[in-house]
Amino acid sequence: MTERRTLYPPIEPYRTGMLDVGDGHRLHWELCGNSQGKPVVFLHGGPGGGASPEHRRQFDPERYNILVFDQRGCGRSTPHASLEANTTWCLVDDIERLRTEVVGVDKWMVFGGSWGSTLSLAYAQTYPERVAELVLRGIFLFDQHEIDWLYKEGGASSVYPDGWERFVEAIPDEERGDLVEAYYRRLTSHDPEVQLAAAKAWSRWEGETVTLLPNAEVIEEFTEPHKAIAVARIENHYMRAGGWLEEGQLLRGAEKIRGIPGAIVQGRHDMCTPPRAAWALHKAWPEAELNIVPDGGHLYNEPGVLDRLVRATDRFSR
Repeated sequence: MTERRTLYPPIEPYRTGMLDVGDGHRLHWELCGNSQGKPVVFLHGGPGGGASPEHRRQFDPERYNILVFDQRGCGRSTPHASLEANTTWCLVDDIERLRTEVVGVDKWMVFGGSWGSTLSLAYAQTYPERVAELVLRGIFLFDQHEIDWLYKEGGASSVYPDGWERFVEAIPDEERGDLVEAYYRRLTSHDPEVQLAAAKAWSRWEGETVTLLPNAEVIEEFTEPHKAIAVARIENHYMRAGGWLEEGQLLRGAEKIRGIPGAIVQGRHDMCTPPRAAWALHKAWPEAELNIVPDGGHLYNEPGVLDRLVRATDRFSR
């Protein structure tokens, strides 16, 4: 039996900084690995989710020059949980500025999971000449079907009825017709207690749908107040706006990335971003190798998913 790959050992950044991208936003970034190695940018999931030291461990530090950063409003970027000037296209511009002003390279690999896959595709379709390879996990195209799967009856609610009940019960009966809008009103309330209660309920639902089995540690991480506020406010902001993407835009735009080598890693049992979108993207972008992991869910660090991701970065490092 072939040995499964695991994360590379922990590494510390050799350079860190804050990039002023205008509109009051400053992004925290870290460069790790080999400063002369192949450049790669890691785009974290969950608008508002932030990056972590674990994310840089999916790349061979001897071969890669790894940029990890926190997107607008989350992690160590400032201002915290801000919705102002925070759209997909603002983030696409931020990635390009990081390429030119921090890393200073002509092309780089782009690696993104979940919401990071959405952002990777938006960036690659805007700047295809700047992308050497794409490695994507847990594809989310931001089509209405995917938004409804998460926030309307009959999708993820059918798999997690207990979590769904808690998510819905945080909203009064008369406002449950549009849960995203109802949560938006609470997440933008001037009352910090109302805002925090809504943030914890929204983020708990997020934490429950990313794992196949209940995981108290994941839920605790998502509902920690500082993270919950950023995750809930910013993610709700994006869902409410449809990601500032036209319906089907990223699939139609796949012709712009034809010729870019890539890998798509998708858990068969991913209940947060189900395989439907990964399959559609693969058909529109056949240059990408599709890996549907039979024992995989949503998270990158599940053994089968992690194995395929590390193998992809190893393959493209040569």
